[in-house]
Amino acid sequence: MSSLKRKERTTESRPSKRPKSSDTSKDKGAGAKKGKDAKPKLKSDSDGPAAAPSVSVLKEDEPLFPRGGGSVLTPLEQQEIQVQARKDALFEEKAGSGAPEKSGKKKKRKSEADATPAADPDTVKIESLNFKRLVKGSLVLGTICGINLLDLAIALPNNLIGHVPITAISQSLTQRLQAAAEKEEVEDSSDEAEDDIDLKSMFRIGQYMRAYVVSTIDDSAPVSGKPKRHIELSLTPALANSGISQQAIVPNATLMASVASVEDHGFVMDIDIAESNLRGFLSKKQVDKSIPEDSLQPGAVLLCTILGSSSNGKVVQLSTLSDKIGSAKNCPSEATTIDTFLPGTAVDLLVSEISQHGIAGKVMGDLDVTADLVHSGAGPDDVDLEKKYTVGSHLKARVICTFPAAKKPKLGISVLPHVAALKPKMAKKDGHAIGPLDVLSHSSHVEKCTVRRVEPEIGLYVDVGVDGVPGFVHISRVKDSKVDGLFENSGPYKVGSVHQGRVVGYNSFDGMFLLSFEKSVLDQPFLRIEDIPVGAIVPGVIEKLSVNADGLGGVIVNIADGISGLVPEAHLSDVRLQHPEKKFREGMKVKTRVLSTNPAKHQVRLTLKKTLVNSEAPPIKSFDELAVGLQAPGTIISILQHGAIVQFYGSLRGFLPVSEMSEAYIHDPKEHFRVGQTVSIYIISFDPDASRLIVSCKDPSAFGLEKQLALKELQIGDLVSAKVTQKTDKEIFVELADSSLKAILPVDQLTDKSISKTQSALKKIHVGQTLPDLVVLQKNEGRRAITLSQKPNLVKASRENRLLKTVEEGRVGDKVHGFVRNITPTAVFVQFAGMLTALLPKGLMPREMHNKPDFGMHKAQSLEVKIDSIDRDLNRLVVSIPGADEEVAKKVDDKPAEKAINPVDDSIISTDDLPVGKLTKAVVASVKDTQLNIKLADNIQGRIDVSQVFDSWDEIQNPKKPLKQFQQKQVVPVRVLGIHDARNHRFLPISHRSGHAVLEVSAKPSDVKKGEAPEMLTLDKLEVGSSHIAFVNNVEKNHIWVNLSPNVRGSIRAAEASDDMLQLVDLSKSFPVGSALKVRVLAVDVEKQRLDLSARTPGSGAELTWDKVEEGKVLAGKVTKVGDRQAMVQLSETLAGFVGLADLADDFEQADLLKLTKYEIVRVAIVEIDRSNKRIRLSMRPSGVLNSSLPVKDREVTKKTNLEVGEIIRGFVKNVSEKGLFVTLGGEVTALVQIRNLSDAFLKEWMSHFVVGQLVKGRIISNANGRIEMTLKASQVEKDFVPLITISDLKEGQTITGKIRKVEDFGAFIMIDGSANLSGLCHRSEMADRAIKDARKLYNEGDRVKAVVLKVDEKQKRISLGLKPSYFKDGDEDEMDVDRDDAGAPLDSEDESEEDEEMSDAGGAVLITGTDNFSDESGDESSDDDSDVDMGDAAEEGLAGLDAGGFDWTASALDADDAPQGDIDAPKKTKKRREPQIQVDKTAELDINGPQTAGDYERLLLGQPDNSELWIQYMAFQMKVSELANARKIAERAIKTINIREETEKLNVWVAYLNLEVAYGTDESIEEVFKRACTYNDEQEVHERLASIYIQSEKYIRADELFEKVLKKFGSKSVEVWVNYAHFLHTKRNSPDRARALLKRATQVLGTQAHLYLALMPKFAALEFRSPNGDRDQGRTLFENLLAAHPKKFDLWNQLLDLEISTAGEKPDLTVVRDLFERGSKVKGLKPKQAKAWFRRWAQWEEQNGDAKNREKVSAKAQEWARTRKERQQQDDNDDE
Repeated sequence: MSSLKRKERTTESRPSKRPKSSDTSKDKGAGAKKGKDAKPKLKSDSDGPAAAPSVSVLKEDEPLFPRGGGSVLTPLEQQEIQVQARKDALFEEKAGSGAPEKSGKKKKRKSEADATPAADPDTVKIESLNFKRLVKGSLVLGTICGINLLDLAIALPNNLIGHVPITAISQSLTQRLQAAAEKEEVEDSSDEAEDDIDLKSMFRIGQYMRAYVVSTIDDSAPVSGKPKRHIELSLTPALANSGISQQAIVPNATLMASVASVEDHGFVMDIDIAESNLRGFLSKKQVDKSIPEDSLQPGAVLLCTILGSSSNGKVVQLSTLSDKIGSAKNCPSEATTIDTFLPGTAVDLLVSEISQHGIAGKVMGDLDVTADLVHSGAGPDDVDLEKKYTVGSHLKARVICTFPAAKKPKLGISVLPHVAALKPKMAKKDGHAIGPLDVLSHSSHVEKCTVRRVEPEIGLYVDVGVDGVPGFVHISRVKDSKVDGLFENSGPYKVGSVHQGRVVGYNSFDGMFLLSFEKSVLDQPFLRIEDIPVGAIVPGVIEKLSVNADGLGGVIVNIADGISGLVPEAHLSDVRLQHPEKKFREGMKVKTRVLSTNPAKHQVRLTLKKTLVNSEAPPIKSFDELAVGLQAPGTIISILQHGAIVQFYGSLRGFLPVSEMSEAYIHDPKEHFRVGQTVSIYIISFDPDASRLIVSCKDPSAFGLEKQLALKELQIGDLVSAKVTQKTDKEIFVELADSSLKAILPVDQLTDKSISKTQSALKKIHVGQTLPDLVVLQKNEGRRAITLSQKPNLVKASRENRLLKTVEEGRVGDKVHGFVRNITPTAVFVQFAGMLTALLPKGLMPREMHNKPDFGMHKAQSLEVKIDSIDRDLNRLVVSIPGADEEVAKKVDDKPAEKAINPVDDSIISTDDLPVGKLTKAVVASVKDTQLNIKLADNIQGRIDVSQVFDSWDEIQNPKKPLKQFQQKQVVPVRVLGIHDARNHRFLPISHRSGHAVLEVSAKPSDVKKGEAPEMLTLDKLEVGSSHIAFVNNVEKNHIWVNLSPNVRGSIRAAEASDDMLQLVDLSKSFPVGSALKVRVLAVDVEKQRLDLSARTPGSGAELTWDKVEEGKVLAGKVTKVGDRQAMVQLSETLAGFVGLADLADDFEQADLLKLTKYEIVRVAIVEIDRSNKRIRLSMRPSGVLNSSLPVKDREVTKKTNLEVGEIIRGFVKNVSEKGLFVTLGGEVTALVQIRNLSDAFLKEWMSHFVVGQLVKGRIISNANGRIEMTLKASQVEKDFVPLITISDLKEGQTITGKIRKVEDFGAFIMIDGSANLSGLCHRSEMADRAIKDARKLYNEGDRVKAVVLKVDEKQKRISLGLKPSYFKDGDEDEMDVDRDDAGAPLDSEDESEEDEEMSDAGGAVLITGTDNFSDESGDESSDDDSDVDMGDAAEEGLAGLDAGGFDWTASALDADDAPQGDIDAPKKTKKRREPQIQVDKTAELDINGPQTAGDYERLLLGQPDNSELWIQYMAFQMKVSELANARKIAERAIKTINIREETEKLNVWVAYLNLEVAYGTDESIEEVFKRACTYNDEQEVHERLASIYIQSEKYIRADELFEKVLKKFGSKSVEVWVNYAHFLHTKRNSPDRARALLKRATQVLGTQAHLYLALMPKFAALEFRSPNGDRDQGRTLFENLLAAHPKKFDLWNQLLDLEISTAGEKPDLTVVRDLFERGSKVKGLKPKQAKAWFRRWAQWEEQNGDAKNREKVSAKAQEWARTRKERQQQDDNDDE
């Protein structure tokens, strides 16, 4: 370990900390004397100077020992000779003790321990790797223990930690970084490099690595004495593989390899062997399953084992499979040189020496290896090495380090099982393997650390109670003062002694916890920033005042040893301090609360605001802790025009809209709020996915149940009276007379007259006046907002029940009253009640209004309009000014007829020749799903609706695509029916022709016959029951819209769409737009323009009745209602059934009624029928409606099910009553759980533990007379139940936790946690270390406490408990409440118990020692009290503004008397301290229905300006109201607003802009947007996106033209553009010949570049196989040409084989496939691995498609191939010889 010091034994020299006996001096002396005199009989290789032994045995001056070992003796014979030599030497010493050997006597007198080395100079020192022995060039095995942004942390042996910079990982990764940096300079994008390379995606914690030591720096500070040592490592293969040569690469050796490139079948790896061009290859099959494939990016580094080399010796086959690299048995047995044995390689060593401190041995007869105290297992595991191992035995181990500074080559090894297996050390808990830090986290307190082994000068090895993972306490961490000595059998730290410790670290390589026994560490509240819980209250001492140009910028507060936090200026106080430096000074004690922590940046933010520090509200830190209605304090950090940003704890922020700041009207938030102000807010909505949180200052509880009911009953259009409460220039605030609901009456809603008349009416209104006859114009229950109107026209319409509120109420031709909402250059938007809006186009206004500014109108002007058209699908109305449509018609009539250009029918000269009923000819211009676009002349367009093509069903060849039988340029006979308005799809009279109109014609055979034109089908001519042909026009979730004729439209409910229920699952897929259906008329309502149809066969399941239902039948149904416990499903017009919770899924945990939506079509099975009560039980279990073989976790229970006593079953709570629980097991089968059977423990207020619909698990205990009883007791249900604590289990002195059940003046009764309803009494004398008169002043019922058992009386069943702080040692006091100096050991509320336990483990609680702290703290608080009182007085004198929570004070009082406030020693004030309170402002909830108006979108975009999805939704919102111009403006704004770095977001907007122009724009606008998009984005990508848009819009001609442009621009660089065009021609244009011609062009343009050619040809060939218009023979020809040119490219053989086998819809040609297999097996140069895979695939194919005979032939061919190859190799070898 890095700082280990060890007392030297016979095999070791003195530790380096003693200079007199350092290794260097000792070696010099010993070398000089012993080399000359003492041992002439032990022959050395040189008689030269003393430094000779330092020469390596690997040098060329030793010819008898060739590289890798060349001894004629076996290792065992060499060991026997060494043992015999030692014996002879010892015998001679004893026999000749009287001989005059001066040097020997000196040594003996000096130290007996040095006699052995003198006798045997070959003895190997067992040395541990430490910081001093770690030199540049060392190779060390380690595990990754930390992954940072720019480096990796590596855990090394013996508690060393090294760091690898990102530039020292691999050469490939460095190149990627350089490329990213260059790109960053060009594009000025600072974040791009970080986004490109993420070390966490390339490496994982616990991964083993071999590292090269680049440097070691010791920056130990002489003053502090704390060492700051830095070890810099490198993982680059060139360094990590240093020392190994090409000759040393043998199977089972290990190499560090970096990914150079990713190929189809594996990864090319760089291994960088010196003086060699070797490369590595890692097959995907050799990648261990623990390594994610996406982590193998170029530059990633892995420790691999060698499988072998290729036949040419240029490629090394590598593997990372754990069973190969992780097995210590896989030693490099073929090694011929010691260079093979690098760290990470397994070795087979011959044990030569065993001591209490390690193992020494030999590898290959002469290479010394040693396992030190830790890695031999002697220290951490207390293994007796002499018993476990014997000299001369063989041992498997793993090399972990090298010792370059050693005189003789030596390696460090480890025999620890986890290192030998290259796996992380795991702890054992409940029989399962678990990570050690998951059992015992960092900074945890360990109550019992048992000393297992004592190393006098090193430290203590202890048992921490974690099975399989030991702990180590360094001698410097045993206690705060200096340790005189550690002794095994005596002293306070002897073996077996027990101590309290704390985890200060964990070394993942050694597999040991690092602990400290120092009291200062045990008492420290936090050891790391990670241990500090956000929101915790912590005491601290002001360390420094941070001063900036504006004054005091903040305060640095020390909260633990080495941990300080910043209190920003805004958090120094609840009010703005004019002279904060007078209130705070260095050394002052303060109480703070943690706002946020950032361990990566080593930052802690604190607050001194009393409203936050003393707040009892739980701190909210993340979205997981939020709940609608939750009240919490927050701090305003930014004030905007439309609201404010509120900061909570951690990084959580919320938005406070201006409408939620107060019940009163707020014009400017800055007038009432300030940055840094603390406000009390309520959560009204949040979205974790969008990181969106909306808060309010209004109290939702102020809106009572009566008001909620009144708001619900209030309807739009109701007439009400209201009392004026407030009046502004724009709005009048009123209170409804009957319900006291608050509402707003906009000023512009006062009259129908001019603006001046409206202002006059406003002056007449005063506060307190009651206004009668107000109509409810709008209502929003979510925001509790009501808008009224006093316009006489609207009030009159409401009285007459003619006020338009919904689209369904409107009828074409009706005259309705509204008012102007908005005016645009081309239209006016007219608003009615309920936010219903209509479009009034310029063309439907009188001509005299056109030239007036704003058409002579103003906003909110009253208007009477006539409904011109209704689109109920889109909720759109088009209205006109009454009389304007006749004017338009007259204008059209006066227009001269247009001459026909190149008419199809020569008899047509002008449009006057096309009256209604005219028979003529037309040419098909294009074929759509629902219509044929035609031309009667070049300048006269028309259309044929699909309903006007066929007379009967038999004429339709393809019902899915009826118009597919027509071709472009086909001439068809037609009859003119009228005019079709392309803007609103209306069918108009022939006189209403306009620029947007086309001719509506018919091509029905019956219509084009000569004679009078047949009458058009209209709604009033339809009869119920009549049959027709309908064509799908639109598909929605629950119904289908169809056309029977151009002007007759009807709907088909989903349940009526088909007899086949499978088709109802996905309506859009089963019934595509344009498809034909046979339908029956179910109902007609001419007045409401409604037509209901059915596509089901008469007499089918639609008429399902009680007589026809039967159990087990599977049907389709529609969900009509979803409740808490069941859902109702409609089966037919007369039948419905219910699906209970128990019938939703086969696994009750997946049963969720919320997944069902109203009107959804579902498959159900009839389970039970109760005909007498007319109830049908249905089931949606997959095992019942899909496949009976599906797994069932919770079986279906019916009345017929036999439930046996003792059976464990699950069910849902049906009812919670005073008798107990009623649990539904299925259908009507209900079980009773009596109160006594609910739980093993006593449940106070047990009803609160259960809710209806809750899933419970129980055991049947009774089933008699139809009554079922269950028990939910865990002792009878759960297998791993832990028995409850009984009184006999309690022992005196035991610490327990519990909840106070009852408090009296004499004491408190505590309910013990985890007990069988055991309660103990804590007398008031045992509550605190001082006298307590009344226990009720200390504790309340429900408080959580920790107590000590003082006495147990089993006979009387009495338990005495104690809460005194003195009962708890050290860290136990940490959990005391800092605000109560007389408290015992109370825990926090139950909701926070889990968090508190974590704080306790981490030492995160507040430490109080003695009473001085209390007096000091109270002194501080008394000073604060003074300032609080003064500030309060100042606030009372000032003017009270609008208060929405927090403090609204002036800070002038702070300047008056600041000096006494900071005096710690000031006497206590007798004045009672006034707690600062957060003043609450009442409010309503925010609208959570998402953005509904342009204002909503604008508000959201302020917070998310770079969100392209939000911009696109805003564009779509504008298009819903036909605001094309606004949608374009928004697109332009988005392009300018989105940050230039957000390239993807910008591209998304450009694509949406192109979509908009393609759908609604002109050719010129499309071209203009397209050119700009190409300028700002990747040009090729924009071209491809536009082509996709054209294809989706079925504008195939445009797409074709664009593809040609793309080829000219990018065809020479990109293969994909050619393939995409070919795919388009094959599938969309049905032009395979053009696609084939494209291939010839592609080969000419791309040239002869092999990689492009090989990328292009297979894809074109594959199109021939896969395209419906392809030619398989053409595809085969292309592949044959490829294979002839590149026969060894075996991936081409596999591609062709895949295409031949996977023939869509037809059986493959067996002869062709067999021939392909045969040819592939005869390819010259076929490698063994390829051949093996090929023959295996052939054999599998024959097993599936052939017979046994053919299968045997494949095996024979494989054997023949192997034999032939072997003979060829033997012949080649003979030729070489």
